[in-house]
Amino acid sequence: MRHLLRVSCFSSFIILLTGSIYLQSCSADVKKADDEKAKYVISDSLFKILKIDTVNQCQLVNAITLTGQVDYNQDNEVKIFPMISGNVQNVKVALGDYVKQGQVLGVITSSEMAGYSKDLSTAEANVQVTKKNLEATQEMAKSGLSSQLDVLAAQTAYDQAQSELNRSNRVINVNGGSKDGEYIIKAPISGFVVDKSITNNMTIRSDNATGLFTISDLKNVWVWANVYESDIDKVHMGDDVVITTLSYPGKIFKGKVDKVMNVLDPTNKVMKIRVVLPNEDYALKPQMFASVTVTSKVNSDAICVASSAVIFDNSQNYVLLFKSDSDVQIKPVQIINAIGDRTYISSGVLPGDKLIASQALQIYGALNN
Repeated sequence: MRHLLRVSCFSSFIILLTGSIYLQSCSADVKKADDEKAKYVISDSLFKILKIDTVNQCQLVNAITLTGQVDYNQDNEVKIFPMISGNVQNVKVALGDYVKQGQVLGVITSSEMAGYSKDLSTAEANVQVTKKNLEATQEMAKSGLSSQLDVLAAQTAYDQAQSELNRSNRVINVNGGSKDGEYIIKAPISGFVVDKSITNNMTIRSDNATGLFTISDLKNVWVWANVYESDIDKVHMGDDVVITTLSYPGKIFKGKVDKVMNVLDPTNKVMKIRVVLPNEDYALKPQMFASVTVTSKVNSDAICVASSAVIFDNSQNYVLLFKSDSDVQIKPVQIINAIGDRTYISSGVLPGDKLIASQALQIYGALNN
C-alpha cells in the first residue's frame, strides 16, 4: 500500500513538474514574441524620407464646409458682340484656345463694311480734290486772280473733306479696321476663349444679343460657395478659406472671403460668398466643383498636429509617437476638428511630442503586425 502511494505521489510530482516547465516555456515564447514586436526598427531608407512633426499649442479654429463652384473672374472677362450684320467666314479659334490681344479670331463679310469702305474711298478722293483746289486758289490769289474770300472758301472745303476722311477712318477702325469690305474680329485682351457661339457660313445681325466670343483671363478665378440660413452667422468677410477639388484631391487652395452677397437666392434659399484665388498654372477650371471650408478663430487654444500624422482605424484615431528609429509608439487621440493640413485634438499627446507625419500608415501596419 505504501509502495502504491509513493508511486502515485511521484507521478503527481512528475505531472506538476511537466506542467510547470510547459507554462514557463509558453511564457518564454510570449515574452519572446512581445520582445520581437517591440523591437521594430525603422529602416535607414525609410527614415531618410520620413517627415517628423512637432505637436504644438495653437489657437483653436472653427470650420464650416460648404459646396462651391469655380467661375470666371467677371472683372477680367470680355464678351465680343457683332458690330455689323453679315456672313461669318474663316473662324480661326476654338473653344478653350489661348489668344493674344489683337489676334484675329474670325472674319465677317458684310455689305455694311463695303459701304464704309466706299465712304472712305470717297472721303480720300474729296481730300485730294479740295487740297488741289486750295493750292490753285492760293496761287491765283498771289497773282490777283482770286480774292481772299475764294481762298477762305477753298480752305473750308478742304477742312471739311479732311474731317470727313477722319470720320470715315474712325468708322472703319471701330468696325474691325479692314478697308476691304470685311469685318475683322480681334481679341481685345489676352486670355482663353471660354465661350464661342459662331461657326463658318453663319449669318449674324448687329442687333443679336448673343456674343460671338467670350474671352477670360484665368490667371485668377472666383469660387462661389453656398451658405444655408442656419450657417450665415458662421461666415464673415475676411475669413480664411481652404478649398479642395475632385480633380486635385491632395492639393489645397487657400484664400479669403472677399464678398458676402447678403441676399438669399429665392430658389435655393442660400446666400453666396465669393473667394478670389490666384490661378497662374490654370489648374482651376470654370464650372469645376469645389469643397469650400471657411474657418474662423475663437478665443481658446488646443493641441494641433499635422493631418498627415493622424491614422483612423477601427473607429478610433491614432498617431505615432516618435522617440527614436527603434522606439515608436501608437497613441490613441481624440479629435476636435480637422482643417486642411492641421488637425486639432483634445487628448492623447502633449506639446513638444514628435510625431511621424509621413508613411504613417505603413509604419502603423508594421507595428500592428
